[in-house]
Formats: sequence, C-alpha cells, structure tokens
Amino acid sequence: MEKLEDAPKFRFWKGQLESNGLKINGVKDHFIRRRHNGEVLFAMLEVDADTPEGDKIPPVCFLKGHAASILVSLIDKETKEKFVVLVRQRRISDGSHTYEHPAGMVDADDAPDEVAARELGEEIGLEVRADELTKLNPRLWFPSTGTSDEAMHFFFIERELPREEIMAFHHKDMGNQSEFERITTAVTTLPEAHKLVNNVNGLLIHFLYLKHVGDYETMKLL
Repeated sequence: MEKLEDAPKFRFWKGQLESNGLKINGVKDHFIRRRHNGEVLFAMLEVDADTPEGDKIPPVCFLKGHAASILVSLIDKETKEKFVVLVRQRRISDGSHTYEHPAGMVDADDAPDEVAARELGEEIGLEVRADELTKLNPRLWFPSTGTSDEAMHFFFIERELPREEIMAFHHKDMGNQSEFERITTAVTTLPEAHKLVNNVNGLLIHFLYLKHVGDYETMKLL
C-alpha cells in the first residue's frame, strides 16, 4: 500500500503550498481511496497550516491531483460536419447519468498528454499518439480553489473519417471494471453536447476548442 506522504500527488500539493509560503504544521487523513494496485487515488485531509500573512488556511482539502480532459472532434470527410464523442456514466454528484468528455487522472510524475492519449483508447476506443493532441490551456487551471487541489489539463484532437466510422463510436460499452467504471459512448454535434454536459470542465472545453479553431459561428449556437 502506498503511503500518503509517498504519493506523487501529495508530494506535489505539499510542495506547492510550501513554495507559496505556507508553513505546514500537520496533515491528518480522514479517508484514503486507493487504486487496485495500492496507489493513492483520493484523500480527504485536514490541514493545519499558517499563511505568510499570519492567518490559518481553511483546513479541508480533498486531494485529487490533476486530470486531463480531451475534446474529440470527428469530421465527416464528405460534408465536413463535426461531431464530438462523449462518455456517459453515473456520477456521485447527484446520482444521475452524466455526459462528459473523455478524461483521466494525471499524477505529478505522469506526462499529461500521454495520459490523455491512453484515456482515449480506454474510454472511447480511439487510438492516438500523445503528439497528435493539442493543449488548450497554458498552465494548470483549478475548478475549485477553496476545497481541492484538483487541476485540469485540456486537450483536443481532430480526425477526418467517413460517416460510418464516426458513428461506430456511438453506443460503445467501455470502462474499467477495477475502477468501477461503466461507460457508454455517445456521438453528438457540439451544440447538442453542450446541452447534455452539466459539468463546468466539459462546458469550458467547448469554448476553448471553438476559440482555438476560430469557429465562432458554432460558438453562437451554444
């Protein structure tokens, strides 16, 4: 079993706090979720730390580490119509089935683009190389700075395919049983995806992608 203090995500998070001037007096773990191989996946922590201004930092941290999210744009070779591939799975936020872009956890010593490429193979069955992905954010972005260390890497990839090959990605049963993933894929247009997705990372990546490729007409439909 990996010890919390040895986990790359813990060491990175602790190092960031210290590099930004915090004095860490103690960290208590109230819950640790591990992968099947014993590595630390998530942890609920209580932190006793002093800021450079002499205050106490709010003490609760949900340690998740970093994640990579990837927008997959499949372009019809004949019509040039664009489609995106989402993954559908039940989530703890409200217990419902949610639609998301393929994504995966990135430990501090992982290369984010390599993790992203691997996740595309595992979650939707699209084989890509890391160097085929385009990064959309210049540095780590934090969805919730007050309660978690989670930070995001956003990528996209475009592929031109015949329509029948695009639709072959629709309603595939995917997922990793050891990680309790039961995933079904869905192929939609980007405006349709924007109606289905209900997490801020998924909504944000739509605008980042459309801005990057200069598709402001589709952006108006969101």
